[in-house]
Amino acid sequence: MIVNNKDIRELTNDQIIAKIEEYKEELFNLRFSQATGNLEKPSRIRELRKLVARMKTIIRERELQD
Repeated sequence: MIVNNKDIRELTNDQIIAKIEEYKEELFNLRFSQATGNLEKPSRIRELRKLVARMKTIIRERELQD
């Protein structure tokens, strides 16, 4: 799993976008589990939200550099 900004920056924009979609799907499933009361690790939701935000920020930085 991607942990820090250095790892994200090594990916291409297309790879980052694919990861964002993957993490958003996982977030949806985690929120669904939370609503039904079956969520084992609530901290994972916050972790994924922050990771998606970091990825979007890096994509935006690249857009502004071009």
